[in-house]
Amino acid sequence: MSLASVNIDTYLHTYEQLQEAIEGLSDEQLKWKATDAQWSVTEVLAHLADHNIVVSFRIREVLSGSEVRLPAFSQDPWVAGQKANEGKASDILDIFRNLLIYNSLLFRRLTVEDWNKTGVNFKGETVTLAAIIQSFIAHVQVHLAQISRIKQGESSSQNSSCAI
Repeated sequence: MSLASVNIDTYLHTYEQLQEAIEGLSDEQLKWKATDAQWSVTEVLAHLADHNIVVSFRIREVLSGSEVRLPAFSQDPWVAGQKANEGKASDILDIFRNLLIYNSLLFRRLTVEDWNKTGVNFKGETVTLAAIIQSFIAHVQVHLAQISRIKQGESSSQNSSCAI
């Protein structure tokens, strides 16, 4: 995978997509959960911020030439442990956006050779830096769909509770 296959603007656009997905939602709607075992929209955003932190670390490990296996993380305990649903979605999105910007500044300095540097992920697969970024973008898309499902569930819950 070469630099041409990584669109930095698409990477940066993930922030706007998340902003659009939550536009107009109240704090109550952002924190609503269908069940205790499922995430709220705020918790999804916290997970994506966590994922962005981990990916930022992976990027730097690959660029450094480290041979250490790239880390995974325990997403559910991370979200629960930080009491993510007690946070503000706007604060979480600010962190997400700032990491995107910081990483994009780095991306603009990279050569094709840098983009093709590899690391070994937690599954034991060799991945290029470009593939890590493409995977991040795809991961955000998965969670955008999850946010949409949460919003639909919250709407259905409100509709059914209002029925007389």
